[in-house]
Amino acid sequence: MINIKKISISLIFCLGLVACTDDFSNINSEFSGVGDEQIRADFVGLVNPLKLAQQNFIYSTDFMYQLQVGLNADLYSGFFATANGGFGQNNSNYFMRDWNDWIMKNQLEEAMQRAVDFHNIKLKLYPNIDFSGSESVLSILKVMSSARVSDAHGPVIYSHFGKPNPDFSIDYDSQQDAYKFFIKDLSDAIQNLQKNLGVEDKTVLTKSDITFGGNPLKWAKLANSIKLRLAMRMAYADPVSSKKYAEEALSSPVGLIEDNSDNALISYGNQSPVYVVCIAWGDANAGAPLTSFLNGYNDPRLKSYIVPATDQTINGQYIGVRQGIDLGSNKDKYGGFAHNTAEAATGNYLSNTDGKAKVFTAAETWFLRAEAALRGYSGAGDAKTNYEKGVQVSFIEWGKSAGYSAYIDDSSSLPKEYIDPKNSGNNILAGNPILSTATIKWDNTSSFEIKLERIITQKWLALYPDGVEAWAEQRRTGYPKLFPNVINNSGGTISTQDFIRRIPIPAKYRNNNAPGYDKAAATLGGPDTGGTKLWWDKKL
Repeated sequence: MINIKKISISLIFCLGLVACTDDFSNINSEFSGVGDEQIRADFVGLVNPLKLAQQNFIYSTDFMYQLQVGLNADLYSGFFATANGGFGQNNSNYFMRDWNDWIMKNQLEEAMQRAVDFHNIKLKLYPNIDFSGSESVLSILKVMSSARVSDAHGPVIYSHFGKPNPDFSIDYDSQQDAYKFFIKDLSDAIQNLQKNLGVEDKTVLTKSDITFGGNPLKWAKLANSIKLRLAMRMAYADPVSSKKYAEEALSSPVGLIEDNSDNALISYGNQSPVYVVCIAWGDANAGAPLTSFLNGYNDPRLKSYIVPATDQTINGQYIGVRQGIDLGSNKDKYGGFAHNTAEAATGNYLSNTDGKAKVFTAAETWFLRAEAALRGYSGAGDAKTNYEKGVQVSFIEWGKSAGYSAYIDDSSSLPKEYIDPKNSGNNILAGNPILSTATIKWDNTSSFEIKLERIITQKWLALYPDGVEAWAEQRRTGYPKLFPNVINNSGGTISTQDFIRRIPIPAKYRNNNAPGYDKAAATLGGPDTGGTKLWWDKKL
């Protein structure tokens, strides 16, 4: 399958460039034999794509979660660490495996294609009915999924999706261009969702919405919150646009997710795949940075985030695993170290019965506002007030509000020294046994950089267990400070001290779309390796 002509048909299918519309039963065979009136009554043909787009955004199967997030962003964020030495050379020690195919695969074959499916079914069965609200929700899901891909790889197939070139290749958007498209589509979705939706559109949303139960204004608020997130991501790369888009979000009449009652949580309907990977399979433990900060700060959320170690050398202690170390040949060496859990008051993120995926919560908004205020953006409010509100809202989210006052007034606690009882060589970080000298209590006399470190460190703690967002913010700001790898199998393509900056575009998408890949790689500003910084990763 080297010749591009030979793979053109499979390429189009793989990238979701076309969808069959000749026969509705081919799109959704479960409706075969059902009369048009019955289909129209419930709009069931439109429910499936919208529901599936949400399910696939949160990784509907255990192995999808592990391959798309668990074996990359979760590790690099510092929240998780693999203790499975049986993986050999792998992502955790900077040897990039083909596991990473699934990041882009989910976006292209699920999120983007579901929107095409919805549009085609609408044209086939309901050409004269306005479903702009449902299509706006799909647009938001497309942005969220595509931004996740872009924040991993850089270039992303977004505006060119479904628009093949004459040679059947397809072009990527550079990350800089993609972010402009993301902002525009979010802004359009916000505007559409503020309208009085028709009965038909409300019916489809109600039947398909596993996030907000069919509430269009909550989707608008989520879109506006995501807009603020992406605007702040641009702060170093394009400060003018960052300020403009952030101020638009801050002043929007739809508001932002600022209370836990508005949190965007998607239910798995059963056990969380994060639970399966971490607990049932035992393939992931708590990361050493997470336990270092939680222990050192005497954080009340510790026992909700982490299950203590069962290893006899540290039994009952909350000690995680440092990334990029010699793990041995299996799980026996570090498998008994502290494990992740996540039993929040408002969402059991790692539940083995009713797991929920954290998509966006109120605490993140307040920390975004705190940084925006620190940078002088209009409408952001006061940095100190927002910072403290972010911590408070996170504590409420986790049912720990009683411990908030003492925590936020702590001006002396520091991250705890990390000690590895299996190998003392893993203890020291460049001669310094602790990760950071950032304390918790806000100090208006501190420098900009110390204030930013406080904001992002507490934001990182509040984002748990969302490794995708945590890793993106850590790369963008450098905070929180993490342990560098001890073992680096990148062959010199990733700096140990600078950490991994991105995930190379997988071989599948290099080989099956060579012309498109070549154009995409040219936008990176460096080689397609894990050491090349993304467009928004401009902080020196």
